[in-house]
Amino acid sequence: MTDSVLIIDFGSQVTQLIARRVREGGVYSEIHPFQNAAEAFAKLKPKAVILSGGPASVTEGGSPRAPEAVFAAGVPVLGICYGQQTMAEQLGGKVEAGHHREFGRAFLSIDTPSPLFDGFWSPGTKHQVWMSHGDRVTRLPDGFAVIATSENAPYAAVADEARHFYAVQFHPEVVHTPDGAKLISNFVHKIAGLKSDWTMAAYRRSMIDKVRAQVGNGRVICGLSGGVDSAVAAVLIHEAIGDQLTCVFVDHGLMRLGEADEVVGLFRDHYNIPLVHVDASEQFLTALDGVSDPETKRKTIGKHFIDVFEAEAKKIGGADFLAQGTLYPDVIESVSFTGGPSVTIKSHHNVGGLPERMHMKLVEPLRELFKDEVRALGRELGLPEAFVGRHPFPGPGLAIRIPGEITREKLDILRQADAVYLDEIRKAGLYDAIWQAFAVLLPVRTVGVMGDGRTYDHVLGLRAVTSVDGMTADFFHFDMAFLGRVATRIINEVRGVNRVVYDVTSKPPGTIEWE
Repeated sequence: MTDSVLIIDFGSQVTQLIARRVREGGVYSEIHPFQNAAEAFAKLKPKAVILSGGPASVTEGGSPRAPEAVFAAGVPVLGICYGQQTMAEQLGGKVEAGHHREFGRAFLSIDTPSPLFDGFWSPGTKHQVWMSHGDRVTRLPDGFAVIATSENAPYAAVADEARHFYAVQFHPEVVHTPDGAKLISNFVHKIAGLKSDWTMAAYRRSMIDKVRAQVGNGRVICGLSGGVDSAVAAVLIHEAIGDQLTCVFVDHGLMRLGEADEVVGLFRDHYNIPLVHVDASEQFLTALDGVSDPETKRKTIGKHFIDVFEAEAKKIGGADFLAQGTLYPDVIESVSFTGGPSVTIKSHHNVGGLPERMHMKLVEPLRELFKDEVRALGRELGLPEAFVGRHPFPGPGLAIRIPGEITREKLDILRQADAVYLDEIRKAGLYDAIWQAFAVLLPVRTVGVMGDGRTYDHVLGLRAVTSVDGMTADFFHFDMAFLGRVATRIINEVRGVNRVVYDVTSKPPGTIEWE
């Protein structure tokens, strides 16, 4: 892939969406934090550069900057939000802080025609965009001209057409800027002239080569959960190294009803890959006894996963690598990707939860992909729809769907209630319309009346969301008759629950899972 875009990350929580928009146009992109951007720029030799947003202020000493080589190389550059501000500051303009806040929906007035807007925004029109900034540019560098304004941003979009430098104060990468994907496409294709040559077929070939180069003659253990991520990772790695791979399915006692048997059966029926089934439920549940903090849960589960994988590696004569289906959203929320400046939201058991002591190196072929890209890769690899279309299921399993302490009694209640919920979703023909659906057993008991008697039982929360990549999500709009039917079945069939509620929180501000 000769055409590529370098995205320099200044710490925005939505930097990965820039990469998504570029990839949707069939162009390969890589995100690198500003700390090692100069090295990445020299190595990647990109045809264009995009500067992300970020939480810092360019008016503060020591705030992040783009490498000067980016502006001297003659390649097109697009600055977004903080990226616009540091571009202006570094090229001789001025930025002021603190008294020009603009958050949420704003309306952009188009002043001047530009290749950036070609085909969708014309002078004299207004369009919705999404703002999120407290600073703003107050003087442009030489060579720049205003091409669009908003109420609180007189330099909402600017351009130096001669050098192909463009900068916007708003966020074109988010869905709340309806035409933002077109803007990024114009920058990548019309201004930078890049070809659409990045596909899942190309990614497959590239990653197979990378896995072979990394692993050499070593042996690999793959943690198989049965979800789409680990299944795709396993099949891709097997295609790369064949019998050097052994898959391990760890039943940690935190699976859904009947899931362990289903996962093992599905995988053994479809693939001739060695699969070890380990029942470690007693080990995990004993370790989690009395644990209520969600971060401690995740790190505890991560530690014991590694312990089990290391034990199984010894049984097969040793393994040099541990393969996981870690995705880009996992990495972004757990630790800043490749050492960048974004804020940790929560630890994922297979990212932030990994212990420092680990005797195997990681192989993570999906680490830079979003969920929908993984599904596309799975179809490219020929995985059956039973794997590709499964709702996401977290590695820590039901542990993070029981806020507070975990007990065997709570797990049994949640398994039964979750099975009823998913059964009704499938009967209604809604499974494929929903990104993820699950039940949560709340740490709350309420008074109820059942059979003329008083009950004091658990409250069950239902969650269902729509999403594209798991980074943002909205609650699924069920018909009330459906919710009533599910609640009635759960209360009638699951002993220990006397009240059911539905979660109508989007992401953000919430996360999809409760912990």
